[in-house]
Amino acid sequence: MRPGRWVEGQDRTFIEAARRAQIVTAAIDTIAEVGYAGASFARIAERLGISRGLISYHFAGKEDLMRQVVHEAAEEAKAYIAPRVLSQSTGPAMLSAYIESNLAFMRDHRNNVVAMIGIARSSEAGHVFHGDADVVNAVSALEHGLSDFQKVGQLRSDFDPRVMAVAIRATIDAASSRLAMDPAFDLDHYSSEITTTFLLATTIEA
Repeated sequence: MRPGRWVEGQDRTFIEAARRAQIVTAAIDTIAEVGYAGASFARIAERLGISRGLISYHFAGKEDLMRQVVHEAAEEAKAYIAPRVLSQSTGPAMLSAYIESNLAFMRDHRNNVVAMIGIARSSEAGHVFHGDADVVNAVSALEHGLSDFQKVGQLRSDFDPRVMAVAIRATIDAASSRLAMDPAFDLDHYSSEITTTFLLATTIEA
């Protein structure tokens, strides 16, 4: 194979990946604006200024596109949150970083939040959301983090890490629904209040 042909193949792969990413972003913004039901290929294509057929070239159908939307949104959130949480060396700092980074991401990426809620609540596409491994495993990952810090004496030993993880995730997820309904919802204040609440519930008294 000529070197030039290999480079051309690389360029084509890069361009196709970039186009897919553009379509996913446009799908998120469209769902946030008009809801899941209104986010047709035609409307997404109109937002991008491309043909509907070009979306069909990259995605087999709406479910295929929604599956990628959920995956990309989860990856973006993970890339934002994970480094902030993993850089902490104490239980209280880890828990604070977990809550604060989750809610800061919601604040700065409202369209992602609204789009995920729209997909999750859709009878047509809800299974796509609930089938994503990152979403399903969110509670388990937090549970293990809490348990690990309990074992080394960084958090109280008298709470159930599974129950606490479920409660924390539920409180964070409740903010996403509120934010979707009310763009003016003060996530910074909410973050401060629930961080204090869960620190009081998990921290060893001095």
